Amino acid sequence: MSRETEDDTYADFVATAWPKHLRTATLIAGDRHQGEELLQDCLVKLYVRWRRMRSDDPHAYLRRMLVNNHISWWRRRRRELLIAEPPDGPSGGGAGMEAADELYRALRELPPRQRAVVVLRHFEDLTEKAAAEVLGCSVGTVKSQHSRAMARLRTALARSRAEERAGEYAQHQSNHRTSNQKNQESVTR
Repeated sequence: MSRETEDDTYADFVATAWPKHLRTATLIAGDRHQGEELLQDCLVKLYVRWRRMRSDDPHAYLRRMLVNNHISWWRRRRRELLIAEPPDGPSGGGAGMEAADELYRALRELPPRQRAVVVLRHFEDLTEKAAAEVLGCSVGTVKSQHSRAMARLRTALARSRAEERAGEYAQHQSNHRTSNQKNQESVTR
């Protein structure tokens, strides 16, 4: 096969792979910009290996690369000072977006391995066996990481909802006090 034909084949692959794997990369990385960077790095590395690739499924190979490269990034960055919230958050919104943002924030709180398991199982809809192959671990590890991740997600989402309800109650009490003060002032006049 000529180099031009291989390049055309690779370009076709990237055209289908980019939208398909961007969501996965974003969820694994916890941020859209980091997800784009992660996916781009993996596609560059895949291009270098494209001629020698023996995989029947380049999408599975790319998924594996995404997980492995993210773990490598995380290991390099773990000595850095991490902050709770990124400086600039996503724009837009509605009720559905708030729930999605809440889920994404909870996903970002998970350790990288647990986040990868949740993304592969629920967003990529892989079986436990397929997720284990992508992660390079046993099915039992996927099961235990998934169980721990789901417990942490439930706790984080419940805490977030409780904080939201407490904020709404405080706002209601503040509005009620303001209303009572206005009524008392109108009565004394």
